[in-house]
Amino acid sequence: MNAMAVVLNAPESLALSRVELTSPGVADVVVDVAWSGISTGTEKLLYTGRMPPFPGLGYPLVPGYETVGRVVEAGPEAGLAVGTQVFVPGSTGFRDVRGLFGGAASRLVVPGARVIPVSADLGEEAVLLALAATARHAILGTQPDLIIGHGVLGRLIARLAVLGGGPAPTVWERDPRRASGAAGYPVVDPATDPRRNYHTIIDVSGDPDILDTLIERLAPGGEIVLAGFYPGRVSFAFPAAFMREARLRVAAEWKPADLVAVHDLVSDGRLSLDGLITHRAASADARTAYELAFGDADCLKMVLSWGDC
Repeated sequence: MNAMAVVLNAPESLALSRVELTSPGVADVVVDVAWSGISTGTEKLLYTGRMPPFPGLGYPLVPGYETVGRVVEAGPEAGLAVGTQVFVPGSTGFRDVRGLFGGAASRLVVPGARVIPVSADLGEEAVLLALAATARHAILGTQPDLIIGHGVLGRLIARLAVLGGGPAPTVWERDPRRASGAAGYPVVDPATDPRRNYHTIIDVSGDPDILDTLIERLAPGGEIVLAGFYPGRVSFAFPAAFMREARLRVAAEWKPADLVAVHDLVSDGRLSLDGLITHRAASADARTAYELAFGDADCLKMVLSWGDC
């Protein structure tokens, strides 16, 4: 069995190529992909070659972990029926390329336990569930009062914070092209924000040099949550952190319970995904789509459609 896939042969060398899939086992499903999203965090690091050492990293590889499709084959122990619409957080089911994270392909072989059924009514917006689950995992019951970055992840964290019923968080964003689109919270340039007593700051900027700036804005005993993915060493000057008794938390990747929870929030209308997908492209135009997603600040989320495959 084979499929068409986005393949990074080396940094900044991307092509749509035919790849061979592994044979599905008794607990596997075969998914025909409808849409996949392009991550401007981890996938951009893979594309530029700036991804820090990571288990399974190597080229050539198939990127992508925001994939939605339909089950077309299911093993007797897969636990899913043919025809089920599912979210796929990536796949390693390739013979001749690496799967990191392996979701950007027209067809995937993946363990049934790894995919999550989703409502067909969500359509292409279901690719956003991974970022929504990441946002939920970053909050972990806290109520952020400052969020760094107004990309898709920052917007989702802000929307979940507003949904939580507490005071609306402030969002920092330097790029005026990304300042619009707020829903119940203010977006400000940090240069214009005088406040220095934030209790919980969630950073999604991916900037490894930002901690000193954020620590200066903390209230005593405040917490900084690192929810981005950082290409370099993250460090900070100790005295300011010591004076504030600052706490630092790293938000790991989302768990299945996070995705189920945000799926329910979206399905019943409490969490909106409106306005987050700004660009779309056919999979045949993958190379141009990836370049635009990584290089155009107006592109919040690019979605590839695999219907042409």
